[in-house]
Amino acid sequence: MSDADHIARVRTVFDAWADHGRAEGMADSHIPFARRVFAQLPLRHDTWYLDVGCGTGYTVRWAARASPNGRAVGLDVSPAMLALARRLSVPYPTVEYHLAAFPTHPLPPGRFDVIFSMEVLYYLPEPCTGMAAIRRLLKPGGVVACAVDYYAENPASHDWPTDVGVPMTLWDRGQWSRAFEEADLEVTEQRQVTLPPDEASEAWKVTTGSLVTVGRRRAS
Repeated sequence: MSDADHIARVRTVFDAWADHGRAEGMADSHIPFARRVFAQLPLRHDTWYLDVGCGTGYTVRWAARASPNGRAVGLDVSPAMLALARRLSVPYPTVEYHLAAFPTHPLPPGRFDVIFSMEVLYYLPEPCTGMAAIRRLLKPGGVVACAVDYYAENPASHDWPTDVGVPMTLWDRGQWSRAFEEADLEVTEQRQVTLPPDEASEAWKVTTGSLVTVGRRRAS
């Protein structure tokens, strides 16, 4: 499958989910993990924030509330997802969304203080290229947090490419760390975030959880 075909397939899948009412359910399944990661991000009143693969834009709206004098930006490959995100974000004047097949994007380099990505980078044809693009978008000292549920230490996820019909990159914890370092991003934290049973819709969310890797663009 060519890169263009790969991207088109991902777009088709997520457009279909949005068009058939699955976008909200997907967001609901991610939000318990995303809240825990987001709470640890260094947002100030004037932070420029980017969500790569923002879906319905829930973290973009969180950032708009947390940083009223900053900018909250979302990128996504799915026009249908972004249409929903824009409708939900009308009350937030500092929010903007861009349709782009990351790592292609219209954004200025070195502008963002914080970048977040939940369940996205393993969909890219070349995740390392995505990590390098994230590094270029960050200010020196800027922080990126990447959360994935599809990873080697979570066997419950390994059938997802077949189930979804899209190729995905299966990395273990060490490979995610190395991808950060190869993009010149210093890994400051890596952990598996689990949920209490009353918040978990599936057993693996309690026992294995979401793999979160946090990095920082070096000042030099």
